[in-house]
Amino acid sequence: MRLVVPPGVFRPRSDSWMLANAVREHPRTPGGRVLDLCTGSGLVAVSAGLAGAASITALDVSRRSAATAWLNGRLNGVAVRGVRGELLSPVAGQRFDLIASNPPYIPAPPDGAASRAARAWDAGPDGRQLLDRICAEAPGLLAPGGALLLVHSSLARLDATTAACEAAGLEVEVLVRRRGALGPIAAARAQWLVDRGVLDGRDGDEEVAVVQATLEAQPATAAA
Repeated sequence: MRLVVPPGVFRPRSDSWMLANAVREHPRTPGGRVLDLCTGSGLVAVSAGLAGAASITALDVSRRSAATAWLNGRLNGVAVRGVRGELLSPVAGQRFDLIASNPPYIPAPPDGAASRAARAWDAGPDGRQLLDRICAEAPGLLAPGGALLLVHSSLARLDATTAACEAAGLEVEVLVRRRGALGPIAAARAQWLVDRGVLDGRDGDEEVAVVQATLEAQPATAAA
């Protein structure tokens, strides 16, 4: 795979590749309609196309990211529709077999200095600024039997995401987990995370997972 990541576009990290692999291996990807939400470079969108998705939409609040996803699709022979807009509003009324997202999830001090780059990882004091909205809004865009795949960090409370998805009518399971040291951004605010009770000061590890939330398929119509 060829990827161009220009300045100002989020560069894929290990969790990005976790999600890309999950999308590539997902049974709903071949022949499916795939939405890559918070696309960044378009890694996940391109992975879906290379795995045989019928249509791919790459959505990001950053116009540059949406354009980069389209470009990376072209570089890999994949048709990616790059869309710029705020979360899911630009695709309202559409239906997807798979929605994949690696949203911002790192808790951020409310008095921290905001930057344009930081919107790719900072997600409010509890790390759930976008997660709760995605869990609530994504089910309305899923086709019957479709699935939402989310990158999730232990810093943002997996139990809260499970509860939010189940409340929206989705069945939740964790596809893959990986535990390791904090990334550089979370490590730089580790003491603040410990003080908030988000991080265990004894080990300072973080678990990153890909969570699947599936919409039940419509029941078969009984024969007359």
